[in-house]
Amino acid sequence: MQASRAISPWAWVPSLYFAQGLPYVAVMTLATVMYKNFGIDNADIALYTSWLYWPWVIKPLWAPVVDLLRTKRWWITVLQLVVGASFAAVAFTIQLPGYFQASLAVFWLMAFSSATHDIAADGFYMLGLEKHEQAAYVGVRSTFYRAAMITGQGALVYLAGRITEASGDPHLAWSAVFVVLALLFGLLGGYHLLRLPRPASDGPAAHGARPFAAFAATFASFFRKPGIGLILAFLLTFRLGEAQLIKMVGPFALDTLEKGGLGLSTKDFGIAYGSFGVLALTLGGLLGGWVISRLGLKRSLWLMVCAIHLPDLVFVYLAYAQPQSFALVTAAISLEQFGYGFGFTAYMLYMILVAEGEHKTAHFALCTGFMAMGMMLPGMVSGKIQEFLGYQHFFVWVCLATLPSFVLAALLRIDPEFGKKKEA
Repeated sequence: MQASRAISPWAWVPSLYFAQGLPYVAVMTLATVMYKNFGIDNADIALYTSWLYWPWVIKPLWAPVVDLLRTKRWWITVLQLVVGASFAAVAFTIQLPGYFQASLAVFWLMAFSSATHDIAADGFYMLGLEKHEQAAYVGVRSTFYRAAMITGQGALVYLAGRITEASGDPHLAWSAVFVVLALLFGLLGGYHLLRLPRPASDGPAAHGARPFAAFAATFASFFRKPGIGLILAFLLTFRLGEAQLIKMVGPFALDTLEKGGLGLSTKDFGIAYGSFGVLALTLGGLLGGWVISRLGLKRSLWLMVCAIHLPDLVFVYLAYAQPQSFALVTAAISLEQFGYGFGFTAYMLYMILVAEGEHKTAHFALCTGFMAMGMMLPGMVSGKIQEFLGYQHFFVWVCLATLPSFVLAALLRIDPEFGKKKEA
């Protein structure tokens, strides 16, 4: 690793994880808001944008390819340029008559590139830093990933709203937003080409005559874990309610009062959800980590299950009351996001617990794949459910969909000391 020591981690860790967060936000949030601005119905928005989770579901299947071919550094720089080109292609395709199908195809390419970039970036993080540095910079990478969320969900949604108000053309506004993203990723790709370190250990992984047979054995060992049925049920249902809610937050906030929505403008939604909401999410995550470090995962699990699910009730209130106070709506959204950040900490730590063992990197990747599946499948049908029930009854249904995770959390077996900070 000596070749990488001349370059400070501050020169590349923040920018690398900012670059990791932006395409994910674009695919999962910006696409939803954009299509709503274009007048696409909720059922189609939820179905087709949920399909974009698929590359993150199956990324453990091609993770060995990233290990076996080229360097992590090569994958990072090339994929950032591909993502930048994808942003430019979205800006172009949304001006076409058949923009919906064409832009979705580009978003799928972007999602595949982003998921592959995640594999390379996380691997490079471990190669480019010493073990003690990996722990020291984990907060930095998380902070700049959240900064990407604020930039995407907040600043860029606000920008789209302002341009739409000035021009009256949402297609022009969103084209401008994606041109900005394309230029930014061109700069990031060029910057990382020059500034990413070159660790001596960053090379194609050594392998024997049957590398994929070894991978298959690692894959199979995950499904031989004790209690794997309960583990998978928990991973798939923990966010069953949230997976449906998150797809309909944008449409609900942007729909008119007559349609049961809140009637927010695009720029106000960017402020409420993308700025204050993400800040609350971040604070909740920080507090959740501190609580687990004091109590351990087992003792704090029930508290966190309640924290992630009970605040969903604020959307039941918003749907029935349809308050016109922007401050009240922002406070309600921030409360739900704070609870989500707080409770999600337990879910992430449980995946680390499940992955413990000889193949923890591969097994953690499999856990994240099931996590993505738990978001994708409910999200696909959330639009149909909302259109059938209406916003009021839909958010009641979301709250009922959280009940399986309460039951499954009570059945989990967890070491009382796991996650608890060890005293020196």
